[in-house]
Amino acid sequence: MKSKKNISEEPLPVSKSQRRRDALELKTLAADLIKLSPSRLASVPLDDSLVAAIEEARQFRSHGARKRQLQYVAKLLRRVDPDPIFQTLDEFDSAARQLIARQHRVESWRNCLLESGDQTLGVLLRQRRDADAQALRQLIRNAQKESARGKPPAAARTLFRLLRELDETEPLPATPGS
Repeated sequence: MKSKKNISEEPLPVSKSQRRRDALELKTLAADLIKLSPSRLASVPLDDSLVAAIEEARQFRSHGARKRQLQYVAKLLRRVDPDPIFQTLDEFDSAARQLIARQHRVESWRNCLLESGDQTLGVLLRQRRDADAQALRQLIRNAQKESARGKPPAAARTLFRLLRELDETEPLPATPGS
C-alpha cells in the first residue's frame, strides 16, 4: 500500500511567468546599478566580479554590446542575494525623496512669506526663535520690490537660501494654511 503524501508538504514549482518576472526584475536592477555613480556604487554591497562587470558595461558605447553586458550583469545577480542591494538602492531613493521634500517645504515658506509678508513672518518667528527677523524682513521687502519692478529675483533667491539654512539646522514647520 502506498503512503499518501500530504499535498501541502510538497513545494509548488515556480511558474514560467514568475521566473520571467524575476529575470526582468534582476535586469532592471542591473540597469539601475550601471546608472549609479562610482561613489554610490562603492556603497552597494557587491562582490568584485559584479563591480568589474558593471564598470565594463559603462565603457561600452555600442548598443548591442551594452545590452549583452547588461544581460551578463543580470546573470551574475542571480548568483547573489539581491535583497541587500535593493535595500541600499531604496535608502538612496529615500534620501533623495527627503531632500526634495525639504526643498518643497522651503519653497513653500518663501512663496508664503512673499505673498503674506509680516503676518506669515510672525508665525515663522514664533515657531523658530533662531531666525534673524531683520534679515528676513529686509529680504521679503526687497523681493517684493524686485517682483513689482520685473527685475530678476535675487532677493527671493537669497531668502530661499536663508530659509534652507534654517531648515538644515531644524526642519521648518508646515506653512500656515497647509
